[in-house]
Order: sequence, then C-alpha cells, then structure tokens
Amino acid sequence: MDKNDYEKSSSRDAAPPQSIMTSLPARPKSVAPTRVGPAISRCSVVVIGAGPYGLSAAAHLIRAGVNVRVFGEPMGSWAHHMPTGMMLRSRWEASNIADPDHALGLGSFESTQGLERAEPVPLARFVEYGRWFQEHAVEGLERRRVVRVSPDSHAYNVELDDGENLRAERVVVAAGIVPFAWRPPQFSHLPPALVSHTADHSDLGVFEGHRVTIVGGGQSALESAALLAEAGAEAEVLVRGRDLRWLAPPEEDSFSINRIEDSEPSVFYHAHRKTALGSPASAWLAGSPWFFRRLPYRVHEPLIYHFIRPRIAGWLKPRLSRVPITTARSISSASSRGDGLVLRLDDGSIREVEHLLLATGYRIDLSRYAFLAPELVSRVRTKGGSPVLATGFESSVPGLHFLGAPAARSFGPVLHFVCGTWAPARGITRAVVGRHVPRAGFSW
Repeated sequence: MDKNDYEKSSSRDAAPPQSIMTSLPARPKSVAPTRVGPAISRCSVVVIGAGPYGLSAAAHLIRAGVNVRVFGEPMGSWAHHMPTGMMLRSRWEASNIADPDHALGLGSFESTQGLERAEPVPLARFVEYGRWFQEHAVEGLERRRVVRVSPDSHAYNVELDDGENLRAERVVVAAGIVPFAWRPPQFSHLPPALVSHTADHSDLGVFEGHRVTIVGGGQSALESAALLAEAGAEAEVLVRGRDLRWLAPPEEDSFSINRIEDSEPSVFYHAHRKTALGSPASAWLAGSPWFFRRLPYRVHEPLIYHFIRPRIAGWLKPRLSRVPITTARSISSASSRGDGLVLRLDDGSIREVEHLLLATGYRIDLSRYAFLAPELVSRVRTKGGSPVLATGFESSVPGLHFLGAPAARSFGPVLHFVCGTWAPARGITRAVVGRHVPRAGFSW
C-alpha cells in the first residue's frame, strides 16, 4: 500500500532549468565487489528493493563511497501492483525521492523531460520519475532477485536467483509492502478468480462488464471504484465505517500559503507543506522521526493511526458520481455460486457479484518477506509485527536494517510515504560511514 498517502514552492523547490543534468555534481560509483571465491563476493552493504526507499538509501550510501550492491526492479511494486490510471494522493511537494545533493527531485525530472507540473501526480509519471532517479543516482543497480538472506558468522549470506552468493556486512531491506497485503480470513476459502486484493492488479480493465464489490473506505478503495466504473464495470463500495474522510484540495487547504498568518511559526508551515500529513499543528511530529522514536512506545500506534487512517483526496469526488457507496455495512458471509459470488451483508441484504476486490490495506509481518531465513526473522525483536529499530534503522539483529512501512512503528507515520525517504537514507549512512550527516531537516 499505497502502496498502501503544497501551495507555492519555495525557491529551493522551484523546478531547475533545462540544463540541470549537465551541472549535476559527480557521484562516485559503487566500488566493484571483491571476489573471495569462485561463487562468493563480498560487499559492505546489500540493499534489497529499488522503490523510493531503496533508491534513496542507495544514492546516499554510494555518494558516501560505500561498497554497496542494490538488487531489484526499479519501481517494480509501483508499476506492477498499482492500477493503471491511478493518481498519487500525496501532493506534488511531498512526492520527491531524497538524494544527497537535492538535485533529483520531481521538479528536476519534469524540467529535463519538458513536462508541465501535474497535480495530482499520475502514477505513470511517478514510476518514470523513479526510474530516471535510479539511472542518475544508482547506476550500478542489478535487476536480479534476492531469494535468501541468512546469518553467516558476523555477516550475511545473500543468495541470488541466478545462483550467485555474496557475503555482506549489512543488509538493508526496502522491499515494499506488497507481501503484507491484508486479506480477511473470512474470504480465504474463495479462489483468487473471485476474490483479490488491490495489490494484485495493475490493470482493472479486465473487469469490464463485470459486477464488482469493493471493500474499504480509503483512497485505494474509492480510486479503484472510479477506475472500475471508467473501465466499464459495475462497481459498488462497501464501507464499514459510517463516514468517509475527504481531504480538501490544495486551493481550499486551511493552511494554504496564501492564508498563513504572519505570526504563524514557520516550522509548522514547512512541515505541513513538505509532508501533507495531519494538521498544520501536528505535521511537525509526523515529520520528525527521531523525536517520534523517543516517545513512549505505547503512544506510537495511536499516533500513527491518527496520521494514516483512511482518507480520500477531494479531487476524486466527481469521478464517483456513478458509483454507489454503502456505509456502515460489512460482509457477514461470502459463498461462490457458478462463476460469481453471493455476499450477505450484516443487515441481511444480498449482493450477487462476479468479483470481490479487497482494499483492506496492509499489516506488517516480517515472515512474509520470503527471502528472509526463518532463523533470521525469529531473532528480530518486534512489536505489533513491526521491527523495533535503533537510530540507524537497525533491528535487534546487528547489521539488519528495515526501511519504509516496517520502520514506521519506530520512527512514525512519515515512513509510510515517499516524503519520508530522506530520514532512513541519512540514518543508515550515519550508521555505516560513522561520520556526521545532518540529523534533522527535510531533504526538500
């Protein structure tokens, strides 16, 4: 999830001129791995995953001269597990992947490609932006898959899908949230042809002419419903809660740059504009991961939910005019009938549909990362399924780091969004390099 979520830019946010790529600072390439045997190489850090978090961390490590190898398909989860036609809920200012030189932002990409700024940001553009970022900041990325990570006497043995093995001092897991897709157990007896999760699809056009019920009350559910209707499906949304939470469009935001009072502390405006999380008064907390980590652990989960609870972008409303939305209802039973489903709701009503689409979010469970050896997972201290992390985003197993949503329970809600990529990139670089990297502040 998602893949599971302003105003005017400051001078540093402004799109750079067309010639920017000719003036980008030189980046040292990652050091070639040292061969220690016929099938084993050695490196300092292995980064697993090539989405925004993996790319950002790798860019910072490479810039610091670390011997790092990065594995994965650039923006693979975004390209293959989110539906075509989707728009980012995150605002333009909060959609930059952090690089150490502040030169590879979304505005830089749009400028060099001759594109006008688009908000909301189309998924396809963001995927291309991420791949462009990789080409310029992580040139040595390897499009191979890590199939097993296991402990190996003060290091890690990393096995690749082509049979190569390498030994790494540290492993950085930035493998995304697709494996954590939550599928309520009441539907486990039904085949994937009848029940699927939004993370299973990149093209909702396959449901043209079908009756589809979507379960969920957040951006993923409502935007999927809009895309289904536009693709010619007959869609209905079932929402367990009584109300939908809509986000105001930028021009109506109560904290718009044009409405800032002269007396308003600039830190509140800056944090809200850079993250688009929470309210103007609370955004600074969402954007301060090291401060968040110092709070009592018992308050982490309720605070995170306050920031990431289901909300829908206001720009989606006009696209839902033909989609029935039923609130305060849940499915009490589901059974197959022929090529379709019979859904019985908690009020006794019946829905006969051809597919049930679950927009039920994600639940962190490290055992679902199939490449992590069970004996390694069992040694990681967790709370609520998420790893408990130290300042360098390091787990209780020395040298094993986690980024993105799995790190949110320790460092706060900003780790659920692209705008949080700067924090673990800097934290891991400090842990590896051991010299000063700025401790706070946004990358953009």
